[in-house]
Amino acid sequence: MESFSSKSLALQAEKKLLSKMAGRSVAHLFIDETSSEVLDELYRVSKEYTHSRPQAQRVIKDLIKVAVKVAVLHRSGCFGPGELALAARFRQKLRQGAMTALSFGEVDFTFEAAVLAGLLTECRDALLELVAHHLTPKSHGRIRRVFDHFSDAGLLTALYGPDFAQHRGKICDGLRKLLDEGKL
Repeated sequence: MESFSSKSLALQAEKKLLSKMAGRSVAHLFIDETSSEVLDELYRVSKEYTHSRPQAQRVIKDLIKVAVKVAVLHRSGCFGPGELALAARFRQKLRQGAMTALSFGEVDFTFEAAVLAGLLTECRDALLELVAHHLTPKSHGRIRRVFDHFSDAGLLTALYGPDFAQHRGKICDGLRKLLDEGKL
């Protein structure tokens, strides 16, 4: 007997459609204004650091695709109790990373690339574990690419250096606002 699930089919279609539409203009429909500003600033940092507009665009586009897909999975109730615990752990690690990034930005001479890179790696691993049975290997590759890019010690060192102070300030302002509003 053939198994058919309209809910599963609708979820697949929604994920496919959203992955095709993950540009900056569409991101504003799914991501709040503050998150969008942080993403725009991360794009600028990425572009200046890599000297590659296409690479910076690819990383941010991948980040948006993953965020939207995980949100769709969560909203659709696809995560079981064990996976919800993983989601909570991921969120806690992401919050810890944001608070650490803020602390490094606000207190002079405290920045350690290895600490922030380690937190981002833990976030990556928790997210990969969470979506292991829900997303394709291609999406897993996107997750790795995004987290590996932003946990690069050279990028982090540049971000906390004098040349990126303006970008860092805007990112920290956005992170602080997201934390204060409970969105992160």
